[in-house]
Amino acid sequence: MNLKGQKVVIIGIGKTGRATARFLAGRGARITITDEKPAAAWGEAKVELEALPAEMTFAPYGPEVLAGADLVIPSPGVYPANPILAEALRREIPVLSEIELAWRFLKTPLVAVTGTNGKTTVTTLIGEMLRAAGIKAFVGGNIGTPLIDYVDGPQDADWAVVEVSSFQLQWVRDFHPRIAALLNVTFDHVDYHGSFAAYRQIKESIFARQRADDLAILNADEAPTASLRGRLTGRTEIFSSAVPVAGGMFVEGEKLIRLAPSGAREEYPLAMIRIPGRHNIENVMAALMAARACGCPPASLIGAVENFRGIAHRIEYAGEKNGVLYYDDSKGTNVGAVVRALESFSRPVVLLLGGRDKEGDFATLAPLIRERVREMVLFGEAREKINRLVGGVVRTTLAATMKEAVATARGLSLPGDVVLLSPGCASFDEFTDYKERGRVFKEMVGKP
Repeated sequence: MNLKGQKVVIIGIGKTGRATARFLAGRGARITITDEKPAAAWGEAKVELEALPAEMTFAPYGPEVLAGADLVIPSPGVYPANPILAEALRREIPVLSEIELAWRFLKTPLVAVTGTNGKTTVTTLIGEMLRAAGIKAFVGGNIGTPLIDYVDGPQDADWAVVEVSSFQLQWVRDFHPRIAALLNVTFDHVDYHGSFAAYRQIKESIFARQRADDLAILNADEAPTASLRGRLTGRTEIFSSAVPVAGGMFVEGEKLIRLAPSGAREEYPLAMIRIPGRHNIENVMAALMAARACGCPPASLIGAVENFRGIAHRIEYAGEKNGVLYYDDSKGTNVGAVVRALESFSRPVVLLLGGRDKEGDFATLAPLIRERVREMVLFGEAREKINRLVGGVVRTTLAATMKEAVATARGLSLPGDVVLLSPGCASFDEFTDYKERGRVFKEMVGKP
């Protein structure tokens, strides 16, 4: 793909947009970059972009930016209905995601992980497994370092392991991972994709260009996902936390069993998993199958799982106060994540739920709330909606902000309880992102 002299429009000045600009500058592209915020408010991002050795234009935000454009690259999270994108499609200007652009220059075999929940955990864990086996890995994508940054360097890893969001998959054409995992698909991002069916279709597209010698990893406990097994070109392995399966991994007593494609039986101790929840058993199985396909020996995998303590803001232990345990699940921004978090605890839960609504189906939480939650505190923009749907299931208190919700939960909790921040919503009504929300929660837990 020759980018020299091509006019490329980048929508968004976030981490991915700036990484894309750096890559394009090194390949002689003419770069036009735009953002909803005016250029005068870009701060250090503008300084960084101005220093790039390229023809660089900072343009007002609108379809006019497309004049003479050869290619458009939207940052993740730019909605398909965005007027610039809609006009680009009308004019038949190619639209590619950063991860698609990176793929076209990638020389390293690729492992790609997607799903509604668990993809950060699995991506990170695969990287740890590879490193424990002495295999050099790049880990990034939708987490940490964008793939385009890796491609812009020496590409000296044995494997590239990337988390891939539905936002990134929206704009791929040739993206082709050697190993791809679809962990689960639950109700999320319908506001972005238009419908749950469209969201699922985008997630499943991660397998669309795989060949017969590639590997697809599927969740056998989700019927629509499991049904892909007979329709994919690549070979498949499946995992289940509920029943034994052929050609994959399952739980048997106190062990995880893998039935390899060769017919060999591998056993891993269930006790090696130190992070809570049935969903994390599933995450570990998916990671194990991917790592084995990358050439990791079983012995090194056990040690990697034993040493893995999870990721920040995903059912992360935040401290104890007066016999009450506090857990930060700020990354749980959809209803499916709340289910997984609640299923991780046998103690009574004081649940903090709320933020900016993503059209989540909160009514489906009612049985689990009734079973696991003693008190519920609803906060943020979505509090009234959530209250209408599940507020009567257990005693419920409303709070304007998350800070107020934490203070309320502290007063409601009893020794032996778990105070769980699992918002089921985006953070943007109050915070920059879920990370800031989690940090603030942990800071409040740490205060006397």
